[in-house]
Amino acid sequence: MILFSLAVIASIILLVYSSDKFVDGAASIASHLNVSTLVIGITIIGFGTSAPEMLIASIASLEGKPELAIGNALGSNIANIALILGLTALFIPLTIHSKILKKELPVLIATTLIAGYLLFDSHLSTIDAIIMIAMLLGSLYWLTTQAKSQQTLDPLNQEVEQEIPDLSITRAWAYTLIGLIVLIASSKLFVWGAVGIAYFFGISDLVIGLTIIAIGTSLPELSASLAAAKKNKHDLVIGNVIGSNLFNTLGVLAIPGLLSPSIFSSSIIHRDLPTVIGLTLLLSIFLISFKNKTPVIGKFKALILIAIFVIYNITLFFQFS
Repeated sequence: MILFSLAVIASIILLVYSSDKFVDGAASIASHLNVSTLVIGITIIGFGTSAPEMLIASIASLEGKPELAIGNALGSNIANIALILGLTALFIPLTIHSKILKKELPVLIATTLIAGYLLFDSHLSTIDAIIMIAMLLGSLYWLTTQAKSQQTLDPLNQEVEQEIPDLSITRAWAYTLIGLIVLIASSKLFVWGAVGIAYFFGISDLVIGLTIIAIGTSLPELSASLAAAKKNKHDLVIGNVIGSNLFNTLGVLAIPGLLSPSIFSSSIIHRDLPTVIGLTLLLSIFLISFKNKTPVIGKFKALILIAIFVIYNITLFFQFS
């Protein structure tokens, strides 16, 4: 048990470090290739913050644990909105100005609802996974097209531009490759430790994916969100959460469908999916502009999000204790 716990702690540290380096390197390479700043923000940074979830979902699926992968995807979305955005806004109220984010949020709502519909039969099939991937590619194409038209006008542009490190092309490739290698190794270690803890306490793969793994793989987003909020980059904070959840919903969730199609627990339909959909809709309500006022996620809204996260995890504890 001590060994499993140490493995989880060490792998989380490595996940945070390696995902940060991977994103820095990939974003810098794209910048060298003259990819527009907002496209980098929507695609590379969004993909990079979900890289731990994608790798862990792949490893879990290949090891015959699709529910762990599904739990990771849904649990990370819950943690991103309720815990990460909640904790960040609790200390620093967040405002949204970006027109791109206001277009990206309805896309997230629509894709979340469609993904929920695909999963409603408690079966994640290869066809479901292909539909999700097609939706992800279509969403990214539409969003990047919109981003190019807003490139110099959108406030998110400057915030993303300031986050792209000024690296030589050699160092950028080194960051990307080393970050990816460490990501893969730490993801493998994380799954091994988390599964060991789950078996020790008799917890299901689904619950371990919804809790330990979901929170652990969301730590890069927490680190990035707190750092961005301190620099007054509020659109970037919200953009990271929306982008990460989009990749989790359509990219991470598709992986077990491709690698290990299976029937999963009905509790996902009755408990976890409604929580994800409810939080996504709640976030959209929080970010609606009333009477042309700039929407703000302040302490009161932050406490609501954190309370939902706590209640959800208490529910999991009592259902499986």
